[in-house]
Amino acid sequence: MGGKVLGVLGGMGPAATLAFLERLQALTPATTDQDHIHVIADINAKIPNRHEQPEAAGRTLGEMAARLRQAGAQVLAMPCNTAHAHAGAVRTAGLPFIDMPVETARAATATGARRIGVLATPGGEALYVQALAAEGGEAVRLSEADRARFMAVVFGVKGGDTGPEQKAAMRDLAGALVAAGAEGVIAGCTEVPLLLTAEAVAVPLTDSTEVLARACVAACA
Repeated sequence: MGGKVLGVLGGMGPAATLAFLERLQALTPATTDQDHIHVIADINAKIPNRHEQPEAAGRTLGEMAARLRQAGAQVLAMPCNTAHAHAGAVRTAGLPFIDMPVETARAATATGARRIGVLATPGGEALYVQALAAEGGEAVRLSEADRARFMAVVFGVKGGDTGPEQKAAMRDLAGALVAAGAEGVIAGCTEVPLLLTAEAVAVPLTDSTEVLARACVAACA
C-alpha cells in the first residue's frame, strides 16, 4: 500500500496520543507491515498548557507542524480537541490538516441526533458548539459544577488514574447530558475514551479519537 505520510502532533496528553495511534493501526485495512500508514509522530509533552499559555502553545504547535513537514509528513493530525483552537498555527505548515472537532461533529450528526451532549474541556466545548452548529446540530453542555468535575477527572487521567471511580464519574457525566436532553454524546476530549465505552451511554457515543483515526486512514492509506 502506498499512501501518504501522516504527521501527528501529539503529547496532549501522551496516553491519549498512544491510544490514537493504537486505533489508527487497528482501523487500517492491512495484511502486511507494508500496508500500514507511514506515521511520523511528535509526542511532545512539553507543549505549554493550552488553557494557561495559549499564545505559547500556538507557537509551539506551529513549530511542530513545520518540523513534521520537514521530516516528510504530507498530512497532519492532532489528537487533542482543545488544541484545535490553534488550528491556524498548524495550517501555516501548508499541509492538509484533518480537523478533529469538525470531523467528529459531522459523524455525530450523521447518527440522526441533533441535540448532542459534549464531554470536553471549556476550550474544546466552544469548538464543538461551533462545529455542531455548522452541521445543523445543537450542543448540550455540562453545568458549571459538572464541568469542574469533568476537568478533575481529565486531570486524574493525565496523572495515570483510569480506575473504577474515574470510570464511574465519567459515566455519571455522560448520564447528566442525556438527562439534559442529549440525543447523542461526543467524547470530545481524548482522555474520555480511556474511561467511557459506548455501552456505558444510553444514546449513541461518538468517540473523537476513533473519528480522527478513521479520517486519517481515509486520507493516508
